[in-house]
Amino acid sequence: MLLQTKYFGQLDCPEEQVLQFPKGLFGFEEEKRFFLLPFEGSSGSLLCFQSVATPALAFVAVNPFFLKPDYAPVLTREELEELGVERSEELCFYALCVARNPVAGSTVNLRCPVVINDQTRQAMQVILDTEEYQMHHLLSEFARKKGGEQVC
Repeated sequence: MLLQTKYFGQLDCPEEQVLQFPKGLFGFEEEKRFFLLPFEGSSGSLLCFQSVATPALAFVAVNPFFLKPDYAPVLTREELEELGVERSEELCFYALCVARNPVAGSTVNLRCPVVINDQTRQAMQVILDTEEYQMHHLLSEFARKKGGEQVC
């Protein structure tokens, strides 16, 4: 399928890779189908949820485990059932980002990850029932120090 995208121009994307969001994303409930596209040079840690229906609609996302290796999201029994799995560990998680200039002001939403069953291509956005994760973590919170220098 030919897909016009916000960040990558026109792409030929296999229909079988479409992610189905029966409830849409928060604030975009009418958007039910997305492709997950990696940004070049990011080694799969920086991605884009591109709407199939609306070319201008795309969300930047990160692999939250890249930023926070001890990230441990737990879904409710109902959410697990909707996604067709027994345990949260069977799913893929992505955190949506708000990019700002300068980049250090950008935020990551660890509280409301996008969750995907990679086997069925079913996806949903959830709100984790924990105070450990917030909706606006600054990227600078995850900067790593190496030899006295800050490395992002």
